[in-house]
Amino acid sequence: MSAESVSIRRARRDDVPAIVTMLADDHLGRARERVEDPLPAVYYEAFERVERDPNLTLVVAEIEGRVVGCLQLAVLSGISSQGGIRGLLEDVRVATDCRSRGIGEQLVQWAVTEAKARGCNLVELLTHASRVDAQRFYKRLGFTGSHVGMTVRF
Repeated sequence: MSAESVSIRRARRDDVPAIVTMLADDHLGRARERVEDPLPAVYYEAFERVERDPNLTLVVAEIEGRVVGCLQLAVLSGISSQGGIRGLLEDVRVATDCRSRGIGEQLVQWAVTEAKARGCNLVELLTHASRVDAQRFYKRLGFTGSHVGMTVRF
């Protein structure tokens, strides 16, 4: 598999199992995702919500019919930064056996291009403090550490 043969397209409902499998591929994902057969309905319900929201775009990277990566772009409006529009990247994943082939870079480049086309003046993302490889990857693509993320769960 070479990065040159990657196609990036909008995710479809039948991609949801592959997406959830990628989301669950490390210690953090395994603790919060449920990869079961059949997949719990909550994932399909979430997919439908994403599909209905014009400010959310979920895409997959595909090679020879296999989903090997995913990314969600959220376009957010706000008052800060002089009313600037931001792109927020979430759920950026590449299948474990397909890493270091340029797929993640292509996904992020696609998202940055799409964010610019949708009027965003910046793109930001959060990555868990324990994901040092991901942090190194994003820095290589020009992202800089600028915020401290905090979470409260319900």
